[in-house]
Amino acid sequence: MVFKRRDRRSPVQIASEFVYPRGGWTRAFHYVKHRVRRLPDSPERIARGIGAGVFTAFTPFYGLHFVVAAVLARLINGNILAALSGTFFGNPLTYVPIGVVCLQTGHFLLGTQFEKGDTKGLMGKFAGAIGDLKNNLFAMFTDRVADWHGLAQFYHEVFYPYLIGGIVPGMIAGVVCYFLSLPLIRTYQQRRRDRIKAKFEEIKQLAESKADASITNPLGSAAGLNKDSSDV
Repeated sequence: MVFKRRDRRSPVQIASEFVYPRGGWTRAFHYVKHRVRRLPDSPERIARGIGAGVFTAFTPFYGLHFVVAAVLARLINGNILAALSGTFFGNPLTYVPIGVVCLQTGHFLLGTQFEKGDTKGLMGKFAGAIGDLKNNLFAMFTDRVADWHGLAQFYHEVFYPYLIGGIVPGMIAGVVCYFLSLPLIRTYQQRRRDRIKAKFEEIKQLAESKADASITNPLGSAAGLNKDSSDV
């Protein structure tokens, strides 16, 4: 295969590079930034796509962020590829603060209590929800009794507060990123157009100078042609 890696990565390498890329998060950020700038679309649509992607990072739909970002970008007439790039605002370095902010905001809006620093309890709720899904899946084919207690607790204490609490900070972050990225994209695209225009002008002037030289010195051109014919 043309695009197959020469050196196959082990599962440990794949997991470690997901948490910390081989070139570092700075290099990954600059790579995404250049890809977004080179998108062939208007600055407004690209900036709207970035805002949609950043907002998606504040939602609890882990594993479906690309799908959610694409749908949101479609709804607000934003660039879908820019939205997919904007989801990288959520990464292993930012998921913890984003989750804490969303949970605190959600419990505040719902009037419930959020136990700050209750990491063990939070992980226990995740484990309980996953355990319920696994056990209830087996219950469909065995004599086990389905029990949704852990999943219901996870929904009421984690997922729903996270969903509600992520709306306000997600919208704020998305709008801020929209207004920050819009002038940068405009400037970059204008500079790129100027560079391309200058390059074409240089090629045009070079072609015109060669044409003028052939007109002003036709004997030299003819001698060159005769020399080429004699060599043949």
